[in-house]
Amino acid sequence: MAYAALGLTPIARGALYGLGPVVLALFGLAVYRLGKSAASTATEVAIGVAAAAASAGTSLGIVAILILAGCAGLLLLQPVKPGLLVRALSSALVLVVLSAPWWLSASGPAWSAAGRVPNPHSLLDVGAYFLKVGAFTIGGGLTMIAFIQDQVVGQFGWLTPREFVDGLALGQLTPGPVLMIAAYVGYKIAGIAGAAVAAAAAFLPSFVIMLVILPELDRVRQFAWMRAVMRGMSPAVIGVLAVSLVRLAPAALPDLFAVVILAVTVVALLAFRVGAFKVMVAGACLGVLRSHLAVIRGAGAAGRLIVS
Repeated sequence: MAYAALGLTPIARGALYGLGPVVLALFGLAVYRLGKSAASTATEVAIGVAAAAASAGTSLGIVAILILAGCAGLLLLQPVKPGLLVRALSSALVLVVLSAPWWLSASGPAWSAAGRVPNPHSLLDVGAYFLKVGAFTIGGGLTMIAFIQDQVVGQFGWLTPREFVDGLALGQLTPGPVLMIAAYVGYKIAGIAGAAVAAAAAFLPSFVIMLVILPELDRVRQFAWMRAVMRGMSPAVIGVLAVSLVRLAPAALPDLFAVVILAVTVVALLAFRVGAFKVMVAGACLGVLRSHLAVIRGAGAAGRLIVS
């Protein structure tokens, strides 16, 4: 609500300008660190690169890419045993068939092509969309961010890239997970009711799914095929996130000064171990300082013009 009321003021715009490259650096380092553990073999690296290429250059949606990556892990990352290939192929086929309806309804541009773009002014449509995001996006909060950015910005046009970057920055200032961006999107398109519906719908599937599978979770995690699926999905998540970061970069880095803030943030985080909150405050202050200097320079130029 404060962003909606004050977002166009010089101080707020300057602060959000400075927060944009800081948030991009934070997410970039998170993706890098996750990638080091998720892609430790040549096969995992290849899956990650293929997922990035599919996300950047094809109409496949993120859900379809991750499920295909899980199938690749099922086929390529299990210990070879007699009859295992047949079972793996059968399991992969089952996964593809079961997930096909979701691909057709929510992956890539298929939703738009079918004329089923959700109405941003309908709470029912907003809730249904974020319920699907929470239920079917695989890979955690960061992947949900990539999924929301791909559709909300790229396909539905509900937010501009700059507004989405602002939402990420605001979300980092709250004591909650990255999926708080759902509440931000909901508020931007449908007010307080939209924020409540979007946040509740995005978080609800996580609670329900965990309550259902928790009793069997430890046993399922021991299955070799489940470990192989997750090993295939993990590098694909990194590839998809890398593409999402590249797409957000132009909005977060509009000029050279923003690039400098990004570079300084990376150095501060890696070399000096500065906390994330401190670099965010510093970035916001630099953005406000830059906006004030621009105003002062503009006023000085106008004064010189009047005098002349």
